[in-house]
Amino acid sequence: MNNLNQLIMPSIVVLVSVTVLFILREIAFRMLNRWAKKTDTTIDDVVIKTLKTPTIFWVVALSLYLGIAFSGFPPEYTKYIKKIIYVAIVLSVTVALTTLSGKIFRFYVEKAKSPVPATGLANATIKGIVLVTGGLLILSGLGISITPLLTALGVGGLAVALALQDTLANMFAGLHIMLERTIRVGDFIKLETGEEGYVEDITWRTTRIRMLPNNMVLIPNSKLAQSIITNYYLPIKRMSVKITVGVSYDSDPEYVEKVLLDIAKSAVGEIPGLLGEPEPFVRFSPGFGDSSLDFTLICQVKEFVDQYLVQHELRKRIFKRFKEEGIEIPFPHRTVYLREEKDWQK
Repeated sequence: MNNLNQLIMPSIVVLVSVTVLFILREIAFRMLNRWAKKTDTTIDDVVIKTLKTPTIFWVVALSLYLGIAFSGFPPEYTKYIKKIIYVAIVLSVTVALTTLSGKIFRFYVEKAKSPVPATGLANATIKGIVLVTGGLLILSGLGISITPLLTALGVGGLAVALALQDTLANMFAGLHIMLERTIRVGDFIKLETGEEGYVEDITWRTTRIRMLPNNMVLIPNSKLAQSIITNYYLPIKRMSVKITVGVSYDSDPEYVEKVLLDIAKSAVGEIPGLLGEPEPFVRFSPGFGDSSLDFTLICQVKEFVDQYLVQHELRKRIFKRFKEEGIEIPFPHRTVYLREEKDWQK
């Protein structure tokens, strides 16, 4: 009978605590949701959504802790239950913070244009720090000394570092690329080996590049850090495009220049990606061709991939306009002199 009384009181405390705490939880989330709808930012919605599931564990754990406090069980039994509750709370908080830290980090990096890009490697590093901290807190709460563990990890880390030289080289190369910001997620780059495309992500081992045919190239970070790379998005996305055209020697250079400029300026706003500022300009190519006078029309486009459509459309317009203006685009030709040989034998 005495044992039954010891169970009834804690059970009542647990049930009442769970009911009250769930009611308070529901009220709190309703108030938070109403407040979040009034704000312009979306980060508060992310925080509220992330905390919904872990708070269930916190409510149950706190109710169990209160039930144990009102029970008459001996301390040698309750201490194990308290440790389990402690581990459950710390573990749920760690998981929640891991998820939340990654989302908040990505949100603020993209919004504030931080010098640290929101890559897979950066997210993994932050989540790893949170998980390691949570694990150390759990071990400390269970009464396990952390100092010998850290010493063992330090000694074992040397052996691991030797065994994972390539992996660690790729990881630190990725960190170097990420912090230096010479290559960022979304940039269009070209490697010295010829591969070119958009940087999709920088992970702990490889950098993923999506090529224009929509194929993915995976490059080890250590090799990427040692390569000669052209970044078409630095210092800005805008770039110049050159279109070379040859005309007959009978053409008036000033008139050809005027026609080319008129074609380019009239195409601004009609051809996607073609910019009017800075204004297009024409340059007479140095030297004289074998069969033509060569001119170069130089225009500005928004970004690298815009050059293909701009060149395509401008070449069609140049060809059509030159025909209308009577400007000849000559074929290559050579003058051949034939020497008549005399018959010296008589």
